[in-house]
Amino acid sequence: MAQTEFFDALETRSTDEREAALMAALTAQIAHAQQHAPAFAELLAGVDASSVTTRAALARLPVIRKHELLERQTALRAQDPFGGFSALRWGAGMGRVFASPGPIYEPEASTRDYWRAARALYAAGFRAGELVHNAFSYHMTPGAFILESGAHAVGCTVFPAGTGQTEQQLQAISELKPHAYTGTPSFLRILLDKAGESGADIASIRKASVGGEACPPSLTAWFAERGVAVYQTYATADLGLVAYETQAREGLVVDEGVLVEIVRPGTGEPVPDGEVGELVVTSFSQAYPLVRFGTGDLSAILPGHCPTGRTAPRIKGWMGRADQTTKVRGMFVHPSQVAEIVRRFPQVSRARLVVSGEMANDQMCLRVETGESAGSGLQQQLETLVREVTKLRAQVEFVPPGSLPNDGKVIEDARSYK
Repeated sequence: MAQTEFFDALETRSTDEREAALMAALTAQIAHAQQHAPAFAELLAGVDASSVTTRAALARLPVIRKHELLERQTALRAQDPFGGFSALRWGAGMGRVFASPGPIYEPEASTRDYWRAARALYAAGFRAGELVHNAFSYHMTPGAFILESGAHAVGCTVFPAGTGQTEQQLQAISELKPHAYTGTPSFLRILLDKAGESGADIASIRKASVGGEACPPSLTAWFAERGVAVYQTYATADLGLVAYETQAREGLVVDEGVLVEIVRPGTGEPVPDGEVGELVVTSFSQAYPLVRFGTGDLSAILPGHCPTGRTAPRIKGWMGRADQTTKVRGMFVHPSQVAEIVRRFPQVSRARLVVSGEMANDQMCLRVETGESAGSGLQQQLETLVREVTKLRAQVEFVPPGSLPNDGKVIEDARSYK
């Protein structure tokens, strides 16, 4: 049955109302980032914030990727561990600082539900007055705190279980009888399996918000058979909540506090709705104002609205990684190079570079969607350009428009490694 209750009125705004609010907030956020985050003062130098009032204008700004965060943080470690991306300093409203692999450091502002996770938990059925068993790690990374702060904002009490110590966790669950679980789906499965073996009573857990790894429909069904309704949350240490699953189970609804774009991998160019590409997110956090942050994850926009009545855009969920950089005959080939080749020929709508061969005999074939015939001269021009851009030779193959798979792949590594 479709859920009829919402976390707040923002979730059921009209599309036009939401877009107008996002564009107004975008202009203000870019100005804020330029003024208070030194990295964006440099990256967006010369950009008139007041002119960025449309998605087309936003698409002209650079995409900032995780490796750039790491590079800037590493270069400025002694002066500013956040590499100029944080608008906060020690104290001054910064409650905690976290470390993600790299290490990349992320600030947490001392504000209620800083990561905006409450919306996802509410959609998963969490309600005020309930106890949540939080099995995300409380060590260095923010995962546990993202969900804990969201649970507190909903009105829940949290048991900070963390990871490991399965027997002790089962004892705590059987005695405290929490209503809900947050953590990875794999650890929830371990708890349920171990409870079945030991006879521990953990039947109080009837719902869960999971993240950190994939939870395929088969696993969701496995949980449902054991009486636990599991909903996925897509959040990152850089951005907080990005999207969340609802009772409709039709994709993930984009959070009201971010602006999402899907771009062609290796570029900042938005793709049409429905086409798979890299998920790029602009956060409206005043503490950590990331503008056009490339997550490196693949997804696509789903058509229409969520059957629950939420009107925000929906994404298909996590569909793989966008970074398809591949080494061919000792040379790195990047998705951005394929995009550059396509950009030079309007006759080409899409392209896919297939790398094949075995025993170090690498071969490249650029498959391009075009209405041109093989004898038009375009084939030779493309082969020449591939050589110029990648410094490698490739065969060019024409395929009909719309025939390449819609999976976000720009480079396909089809080599045999046996």
